Amino acid sequence: MNGETDWKRTEHTQTDWTRTDWKKELSNNVTTVDQLKAHAVFSAEDEQELRRVVEVHPINIPRYYLGLINRDDPADPIRRMCFPSTEELVVVGSMGETTTDPYGDDKHDKGNGVLHKYDYTALVVATEYCAMYCRHCFRRRIVGRRSDQVLKDFTGALEYIAGHPEITNVILSGGDPLMLPTPVLRRMLMSLAEIEHLDFVRIGSRVPVTFPVRIFENDLTDLLQEFNNHKPLYVATHFNHAREITPTSAEAIRRIRQCGATINNQAVLLRGVNDTAHDLVDLMNGLLGIGVNPYYLYQCMPVSRVRHHFQIPLKQGIAIVDRARADLNGYGTRFKYIIGHDVGKLEICGMIDGKIVLKQIHARSGHDEQASRLIMQELDDEAGWVTL
Repeated sequence: MNGETDWKRTEHTQTDWTRTDWKKELSNNVTTVDQLKAHAVFSAEDEQELRRVVEVHPINIPRYYLGLINRDDPADPIRRMCFPSTEELVVVGSMGETTTDPYGDDKHDKGNGVLHKYDYTALVVATEYCAMYCRHCFRRRIVGRRSDQVLKDFTGALEYIAGHPEITNVILSGGDPLMLPTPVLRRMLMSLAEIEHLDFVRIGSRVPVTFPVRIFENDLTDLLQEFNNHKPLYVATHFNHAREITPTSAEAIRRIRQCGATINNQAVLLRGVNDTAHDLVDLMNGLLGIGVNPYYLYQCMPVSRVRHHFQIPLKQGIAIVDRARADLNGYGTRFKYIIGHDVGKLEICGMIDGKIVLKQIHARSGHDEQASRLIMQELDDEAGWVTL
């Protein structure tokens, strides 16, 4: 399996994560630059700049995930996703197109952590906390920080959802909802189970990837199975690289699937992480091998302090995806290459005569006429986003 390679650390192989107390294990997370220095060497200048970086976007790296890094490779893709970088001090990208809210959350904020972007879906920002603070996070202005957009009173959120019968599904997001205490998560899920007009519930979580020890708590899996007896449960997880697929993360996935949940993967195309066809082929095949559906591959959003060093030009991204699909089987090719735009979700279909071809697959509330429209737009070689 991709997770078992020659460089795998002794610390990682000697730990039986299935028997680890997840709450105690959190105390072992690396959360400061001083702690990070035990795992990497920085110049005095870089160290000073990294301290500036973490004032904007904190560090939080589980010991499990640190064990996946090849310490002999300073460009290791796993390290790139979790270590802070001096590149995060660059606020704008090469095209000058950056924002703190590329997905339009502010426009659809109904208060108390509820985002109602699409008529049929409500998203609940259940927490600002994640097991790991990914350096490419598009909600980095919220994650690890206090925010007015995070849930304060679940009763109020529940009343909003119950009072809008057009909402057929709810997404628990964040932050990472699976990092909430199980009794808190129980109250949320079982309250949602009682709302008749909800057909299903989704949980967005990177926990199976970065902190699978959380999944090995029996009370949590018992809850997921109990909820799934009332309404279908879907888990949207976030593997970006095949090396994140380890025996431990595969076991976490197996336990979630045993609860009856369907697991879909939403990856992000990232420079220096998965920006070759080979990377994507390994990732998609690896996901299928553990029972996870390749679902979305997102174009990296133009987020301040992210776009500059993670975003790949769209033309290059299209070429990478086309090449990968040529080497994948039918199930492996089913993922959609997506722009999560302010106007809704756009599938990137390809290029014709120098123009990008997009199909809008979801439209924001009140803009039904935009759903399923085709869009063609001239595209600069370095453009990483589209303006609509």
